[in-house]
Formats: sequence, C-alpha cells, structure tokens
Amino acid sequence: MNAKTAPHLEFAPPPQPGAGRAWLTAGLVHALLFLALGLATAWKTQTQTVQAEAELWSATPQAAAPRLQEPPVAEPEPEPEPQPEPPPRAKPTPPPPPAPDPAIERRDAQIALEKKKQIEKKKEAEKAEQEKAKADQQRKAREKEEKAEKNKAEKEKAEKEKAAKEKAAKEKKAQEDKERDKKKAAEKAAEKADAARADALRQENLKRMQGMAGASGGENATGSALKSSGPSASYAGRLVGRIKPNITYPGDVVGNPRAEVEVRVSSDGTITSRRIAQSSGNKAWDEAVLRAIDKTEILPKDTDGRVPPVIILGFRPQD
Repeated sequence: MNAKTAPHLEFAPPPQPGAGRAWLTAGLVHALLFLALGLATAWKTQTQTVQAEAELWSATPQAAAPRLQEPPVAEPEPEPEPQPEPPPRAKPTPPPPPAPDPAIERRDAQIALEKKKQIEKKKEAEKAEQEKAKADQQRKAREKEEKAEKNKAEKEKAEKEKAAKEKAAKEKKAQEDKERDKKKAAEKAAEKADAARADALRQENLKRMQGMAGASGGENATGSALKSSGPSASYAGRLVGRIKPNITYPGDVVGNPRAEVEVRVSSDGTITSRRIAQSSGNKAWDEAVLRAIDKTEILPKDTDGRVPPVIILGFRPQD
C-alpha cells in the first residue's frame, strides 16, 4: 500500500518518506535468503562413504598350551584415520520483518488507545458500582441501627409511661383508700362523740332532775348545778402575782403588750398544759411568760378550796 494513496486518519502523525526503498530492500533480502536455503539443501544430499572395522573374538574360553618359545612381538596396527566431521548445517537466516506501514501503525495505535479507554471506563464503572453497593450496604446498616435504636427508645418510653401510670394508679388508689379510711374514722369518731354527748346530756338531765329540790339558785337562775361555782374576783390577780416573779426577760419591751395564756390544771392545782391564746406580738415576751408558768408548776386554790380546770391569764411587762 502506497503511503500517498493510504487513507489518512484524523489526529494521526503524517506519513514517513522512503517507504518504496524499504519495500525494495525487503525483496532483495528475501531473494538472497531463498538462494542460501537452496544451496544448503543440495550440499546435504551428496553421498558420503563411511569406513568401519570389526574384530571377532571366541565366545568360549580355552586353556593355552605350554609355551616353547616367546612369540614375536606383534607390531601395533595403525589406528584408522578419523573421518572428517561434516560441516555444520548453516541455519537459515530469518527474513527481515516487513517494513511497518505507518497507516496500519496509526490505526493499531488508535485501536489500542480506544481499547485502553474502554478498559479504563469499564474499570471506573465497576469501581463506581462497588462504591455504590458499599454505600448502599452502609446506608442500610445505618438505617437498621437507627431503627433498632428508635424501637428501643420507644419501648423504653412505653415501659416508663406504663410504670408511671401504674405508679400513679397505685398512689391514687392508696390516697383514695386513705381518704376513705380517714372518712370512716371521722364518721366513727363523730358517732362516738355524738353518743358521748348524748350520754352526757342524759346524765346531766338526770342529775338536774334529781337535784331540783336542793338547788340554791334564784328564780331567774338558768344553771343546772346545785350551787353557783366559779373563781372569785381576786383569784386571777393572785395567780398572776404567783407566776410573774418567775418571769425572766433581759431585753427591753417596746410599749406594754399583753400576752394571754390558756392554762389547764388538775384538781390539786398542778399545771398540766399551757399555750399562748393571744400573742403579744413579741415572741421573746411570750416565751418568757410560758417559761415562768412552767417554773411555777402548781397554782394555789381559790377561796372555796377548788381550782378551775381552765384559766385564761394576761401578762404585761409594765403591770
């Protein structure tokens, strides 16, 4: 193929000059090669004469006769002349490779480049598929883990809500039971108190009816006792005078506030309890009065020899 008539591929290098001379040289070399091969074949078909000698020996050993005289010394036989070795066969000279066609080389290079691009593109596609499959697998694993965590969290939340509801229901039931028991106890106490009041009223009415004849009250008296009872006019002053020396108050009191104390005593005058009925507004003065009452311990009896069970006493710093 002539380089001038060969189709020119796009982006291929330009054709090289001297292609005709290369083809002529290749033809001469091939002709010389064929001539050498013919001469080598004719030389090998010539007739060659091969000389060979052989000696015959007895196969059965025999005993030798007595020697009468020494035999003559035999002359050594001449050694056969060595046959000349045939000359080595000349190896045929391989024909020189034909001169490459630039157009074919460009085409082959283009084809190889296209194949290389296709192989690289295929590898890139396979790599992309593998990365995509790996990413899908990681995404599925991550979604699976997130779903498991979400289910776990929802389960824990549901269990907590259930436990909280059960606890609230138990607390509510316990509170209801407690209130019901409290209500029943209050009802029983009220019934018992009503029964006690009714019994006391019945006993009082009975005593009043039995003592009507010996009553000492006037016509307009409204009491139920045989005799009028109560502390004398000077009894409260006597009690305050008995308790006040026991008051110890180191500070100064602004003004002259009054602290009223309710004192409960037994029949012999022993103080059983005390409390502030009305505060003076000065906590220190109130506590000093209570300490004085505790220090007194026993109150004196009234003129009639009795001690009222409940007494209200008032104390002022300046009195």
